[in-house]
Amino acid sequence: MAGIEESGQGSTVGWVDPMGDPFLRTRFAPPTRPVTFLRRERLVEHLDQALLTPLTVVNGAAGAGKTLLVAEWVTGLGQPVAWFTADAADQQPGMFWAHVLQALRASGVPVPSDIRCPVDASRADRKLLAQLAAELSGRERPAIVVLDEYDRVTAPEIAEQLEFVLHHAGPGMRLILVTRTEPLLPVHRYRAAGDLTEIRNAELAFTPEEAAVLLELHGLRLPAHAVGALVDRTGGWAAGLRLCALAARESPDPERYLKEFEAGRSTVADYLLAEVLKRRTAETQDLLLRVSVLERLCPDLANALTQRTDAEPILAELHRENAFVEDLGHSWYRLHPLFGEILRAHLRERCPGLEPELHRRAARWLLSSGSLSETIVHGAAAGDWEFTAGAFVDGLAIGQLFTSLRRDELAELFSRMGPEATSPATDVVRAALDLSQCDLDRGLALLRHAEAALAADVPDAATDVPGPAAARLSCALLEALAARLAGSPLQAERAAEAAEELRQAVPAHLLGQHPELIALLLTHLGSTRLWAGRFADARTALSAAAGCPGGASTVLPREDSLGHLALIDYLNGWHGRAERKALAATTDSERFGLCGSSGSDIGRVVLAAVAVERNELDQAQALLDEAVGLRLATRDPVSATGRSIVTARLLLARGKTRAALAAVDAAVSADVASPWAQAHVALVASAAHLAEGRPDMAAEVLRQVPDEQLACVEAARAQLTAGRPAAALDLLDRLRTEGPAGPAVTVRATLTRAQAALEAGDSATAGKLVGQALLEARRERLRRPFLEAGPWIRRLLGTAPLQPLAAGWLTTGDAPRLETPAPLVVQELSERERDVLQRLAQTMSTEEIAADLCLSVNTVKTHLKSVYRKLAVNRRNEAVRRARELRLL
Repeated sequence: MAGIEESGQGSTVGWVDPMGDPFLRTRFAPPTRPVTFLRRERLVEHLDQALLTPLTVVNGAAGAGKTLLVAEWVTGLGQPVAWFTADAADQQPGMFWAHVLQALRASGVPVPSDIRCPVDASRADRKLLAQLAAELSGRERPAIVVLDEYDRVTAPEIAEQLEFVLHHAGPGMRLILVTRTEPLLPVHRYRAAGDLTEIRNAELAFTPEEAAVLLELHGLRLPAHAVGALVDRTGGWAAGLRLCALAARESPDPERYLKEFEAGRSTVADYLLAEVLKRRTAETQDLLLRVSVLERLCPDLANALTQRTDAEPILAELHRENAFVEDLGHSWYRLHPLFGEILRAHLRERCPGLEPELHRRAARWLLSSGSLSETIVHGAAAGDWEFTAGAFVDGLAIGQLFTSLRRDELAELFSRMGPEATSPATDVVRAALDLSQCDLDRGLALLRHAEAALAADVPDAATDVPGPAAARLSCALLEALAARLAGSPLQAERAAEAAEELRQAVPAHLLGQHPELIALLLTHLGSTRLWAGRFADARTALSAAAGCPGGASTVLPREDSLGHLALIDYLNGWHGRAERKALAATTDSERFGLCGSSGSDIGRVVLAAVAVERNELDQAQALLDEAVGLRLATRDPVSATGRSIVTARLLLARGKTRAALAAVDAAVSADVASPWAQAHVALVASAAHLAEGRPDMAAEVLRQVPDEQLACVEAARAQLTAGRPAAALDLLDRLRTEGPAGPAVTVRATLTRAQAALEAGDSATAGKLVGQALLEARRERLRRPFLEAGPWIRRLLGTAPLQPLAAGWLTTGDAPRLETPAPLVVQELSERERDVLQRLAQTMSTEEIAADLCLSVNTVKTHLKSVYRKLAVNRRNEAVRRARELRLL
């Protein structure tokens, strides 16, 4: 460096700035990286593009790791880099350009002697800038210039001069700005021309994998789920992760510390309060503290909390300066999660008692803007339960307690509602919570109390307020659910009639926002009609529910209604149709991430019933096991009866007649008896008597259900076994030739006729009838009718005409022995189920799989059950073996 440089205005010492102060070497050197610094290759590779574009902007919040990232990249370049760390004192053009020239010289970039350091701190001569640009433009190798902390340079004049030099330097200069704020340069023009490299907050954030390595550098080795939770809480913020790691190292239980540390009392809080909050004006601090209670905010909402009108420019400035305020678009923002957590703690200390009032103001503003879900959250946080329940019920959202993806969250939220909250709306919500838990007595008592209060409330027709009508419609839904649980078709019909009248009084847009309410009501109505044996009427209501729009909001009632439609097909003997509907039901819920979450899970019960008919007994048991523990499945008469009948059928197939009788002996509480339920209980009893050699008792049991087609067939079998073929054929002749009877009925009837023909000595007719039964049963793989037929059929299956019809699905090869079929995959595995299966093959435990996939243990168990069902297995090793056979692994 030259000691003395001449200028037209005198001389200036080359190692001092225009103010006469010496240049500080630390401002011209990249900072040293700490030993715990993590080199992140994805970011370094992205920065390599800076060598190809004139301008690079590394823009992120305080502590995002911008400077250390660029310093690491510079160190690995192997070529000179001019580094200059700006300061607030560098606001004058002369000072700024003196430092830039010094940075170039310090890095070894030759600067001709005629390009002299400005002597006037307040200005930079245009000639100097033109000379510098011309000198740089002639370089064979571009000069790389890093301006760190460029956000401290706020003078528009300097930005214009920098743009002038950068533009005219052309390929001879690569400028890298490290900044917390959006630079005043015309970045949009560089972006449009493809001349810009950008790295911003989102990319600077640590991924869970990177965070795990960073923690290891600090001596901490944590499970994947703990690292993931920390990344979520810190938003991947580099400084937050490092400060948390340093603090956790001092704790005897680092994992617990990182999970439970008080954000408001930590080194992270000290950093953010000092770097972000305390640098702001009193008005900005007040706004940040008040909006910290919000998940997201807009200027009008912020103004409602501050009771001022200046939120819009403040929020825009905070976002521009990367002050942990993220722009969500359309004038909505959100705070960095950890920053918001720290601000809330600071709010409680600075303004005790203010937080509930802020939540109250937010709830009322959000309700007026139509954001019901956020209204409920803030109303509950304010402890204003009458307002919260009123908004929920008046908004016609009561169905969300049964169908929403947030139903567990809503149930937990309203469970905090104390007894002091008394209003019709609070009673409606409490009734819904109780009925969702199948507490019929308590739920009905609360519902009656709410209905009485609403009946006394005469609505003002001139106000166009939907509240009373919406509340009454909500009550009608709960009445329908109560009717379903009670097995009361009359009560359900009354609820449906009341709902139809009330729908006219509720604004159409409100009904359109909540299609789940009508879907639920139709499903409950259809279920009670099915219970009463009115299959055609039940199908009408259930088909309407299955066709309801609404996506995720109606997926559970759609699944439930499809499951009931599947049950109707099964009861009518159409097992293939039943299977298709039941599979559609479970597939739809899994598509929306609701695997195994149906209230009744009747679809899986039907699939189990079909599996029994196909003699796939292990698969049937696995399907039944999946529905264990669901409250509605045990309290709803249709679901409970369906499950007990299928369980009994499975036990009969395994030869456990006494256990089968016990399975259907458990009384199902209902206001009215179900004809099909009674019929199938009798069928189980008849089959048990027949299996134990009591055909007369079997026939006697079935005399109680003369109108049930399958009962007629089974009664004929009993008569034939008892040695009364004429009576058997008379029963079969009386079987309706038209109607909904499917192959499960007709195949058994045909086999019974074949047995009668064989016993009468007409083997030719018997063979033709068995062939007819085989053709009809093969389409749906109905094996149980042949297994239950008795020893006589094995001889016929071994005959030449029938062997081809039975081989491959019913018998093994040419032998007449009935085949136990290999399990089949009835459904494709989802992507998440494949993830679980791959880890299962690695002999990982359920807990290890959950940690590796960042899922809860219960969710992994649900996926495992689904995998077992789809692969038709019961154990882990069987699942892996079967998956390998199918080349899924």
